[in-house]
Amino acid sequence: MTTLSRRHDFALIFDVTNGNPNGDPDAGNLPRLDPETNHGLVSDVSLKRKIRNYVDLARTGEAGHHIYVQEGAILNEMHRKAYVALRPDDTKAAKDAKLNPRDDAEALKLRDWMCANFFDVRTFGAVMSTGINCGQVKGPVQMTFAASVEPIMPVEITVTRMAATNEAEKKKAAEGGDDQRSDNRTMGRKHIVPYGLYVAHGFISAKFAEKTGFSEDDLALLFEALGAMFEHDRSAARGEMTTRRLIVFRHENALGNAPAHKLFDRIRIGRNVDGEVRPLDDKGLGNLAPARRFSDYAVEIDREGLPAGVEILDLV
Repeated sequence: MTTLSRRHDFALIFDVTNGNPNGDPDAGNLPRLDPETNHGLVSDVSLKRKIRNYVDLARTGEAGHHIYVQEGAILNEMHRKAYVALRPDDTKAAKDAKLNPRDDAEALKLRDWMCANFFDVRTFGAVMSTGINCGQVKGPVQMTFAASVEPIMPVEITVTRMAATNEAEKKKAAEGGDDQRSDNRTMGRKHIVPYGLYVAHGFISAKFAEKTGFSEDDLALLFEALGAMFEHDRSAARGEMTTRRLIVFRHENALGNAPAHKLFDRIRIGRNVDGEVRPLDDKGLGNLAPARRFSDYAVEIDREGLPAGVEILDLV
């Protein structure tokens, strides 16, 4: 496999319809919000989880594509696998509660083994010094929180369940009234965003890719996951989530040819008003109905005067 040799920066644009893209457990699972602006937020951790899940589905059982951070996993046991592989004759490696590298050379081999076997370690990095010590890895791929392009208005919806959890719950409901239709009815609530368009930024360092072995094939798989991850993450809570655009700025060398923030400034999102694109800070937009579909927006890319050595890949 060819190690990545060029820097990449990307913008992921996705939307949600009648769903909760990322609930906040400290706020009763309300959609995450910037409290000062009411713009919606989706954490980088949430987005990385979806990428991991996609890779796990698309490359199940394939060498080099195992997932390190997965539901129910015991991370120290993942680390132990590296010790067992590198110390086949050491019986203690398979049972000791604490293991540490014997020297710097072995520490490097342990780290490299984890990178070679786990896609998410060589992609996002990991802290692997929790008892059974495999060191730390700074991954070449880093992502920001996603933020909605306009303020969102979360809506609380009351739902009912026509079944009791147990006999005591059924008896209590029956004692509450003589309406036989409500004997087993349990009330609940869910929070949704009627519609929101979100943007997240990502950064891919070719220099850190050299250290973890992140390859051109891994890059292709990452972009594949970003485009399709919501298709395999459906649930009643999340409504409809869709990747709308994946815009990549590819540099011609490892260090890059332009600052990322200047490249991202070339992506402009406005409201589509009868075929006319109006900037989101246009005061007249307050007279419009709230956006309820992707076609209410227009995404434009300024390709004029692009810095030398940078090309734009419009992948979705």
